[in-house]
Amino acid sequence: MTIADIGAILSLLGLALARIRDDLPVAGSPERSLERAVVEDEAGGLWVVERHALCRAERKQEIAAALAFFSERVPEVKAPLEFGPGRYVAERGGAAWLVSPFIAGTPLDRPAFAFEGWRGDALGDLLVRFRLAALDRPAAGAAGDLSLPAFIRDLAGKLAAREPAVYEAVSPAVVRLERELFPRLDRLPVVFSHGDLHPLNVVWSPDGINGLIDFEFSGPRPETYDAALLVGCVGMEDPRSLAGDLVARLIRRLRAEAGYAAASWETFADLVLALRFAWLSDWLRRNDREMVGLETVYIRMLLDGREGWERAWA
Repeated sequence: MTIADIGAILSLLGLALARIRDDLPVAGSPERSLERAVVEDEAGGLWVVERHALCRAERKQEIAAALAFFSERVPEVKAPLEFGPGRYVAERGGAAWLVSPFIAGTPLDRPAFAFEGWRGDALGDLLVRFRLAALDRPAAGAAGDLSLPAFIRDLAGKLAAREPAVYEAVSPAVVRLERELFPRLDRLPVVFSHGDLHPLNVVWSPDGINGLIDFEFSGPRPETYDAALLVGCVGMEDPRSLAGDLVARLIRRLRAEAGYAAASWETFADLVLALRFAWLSDWLRRNDREMVGLETVYIRMLLDGREGWERAWA
């Protein structure tokens, strides 16, 4: 990604490049793009310019359209700039380009944040408003082809063949999910969801939320998917936080205002457990053996302590 590329892309939006802002960190995973940079235009505006593989253009356009929809209803969601009416992706040099507002944030104090109750209130409020907005959007999209049972069964088969020690450790959790969660998933209400709502995909201020980012896995999901993924990620910071103020206040807010069906709450603890297999798969892909070991222990802890978590979350 050259300065000439960036300048040319900005010019398509009527902006003039002033400088690259290497001093400003970009929130979210760098793996979501081939390259990205924070830039400042001549009027002082700050933008994130991203370069993606051209084969990702259609999916990036789909995600951007969803962001545009939610940005009108949930202020924490920021839409990319339009190159034309409803067109958020530009093609240049064999790549797909997006330009989005830069969202400044405050780094999380890890793992201390996982016990801060006010963050549970903020996250609960965000999830309630996002769900309300999502009820007006059809739960369609490329990510809708995801089948959690198929994903976990495929992963379990690979573990049995290639990682027998890991498989032995997590197979009781797979048995639990096969018996209790998978037969009920298709009967749960589905809504358009963020799909990867963990605390590092939230851009924080000192006392609230500035932005919600990284919608790469957005699409139709069981209605408690985002909440379950979020709770599991908070607990991974420190398992004691599963019974702490952040999680307690998050769930209290959701139970009072989100409107989730009773069946969704009945399967909530098992959904938290199931979604950890996505993280286990990711650690294996990266060959991060330390995190594979920690995730394996965490999955067993979620399974063995399930009744206690259900009582705490009730």
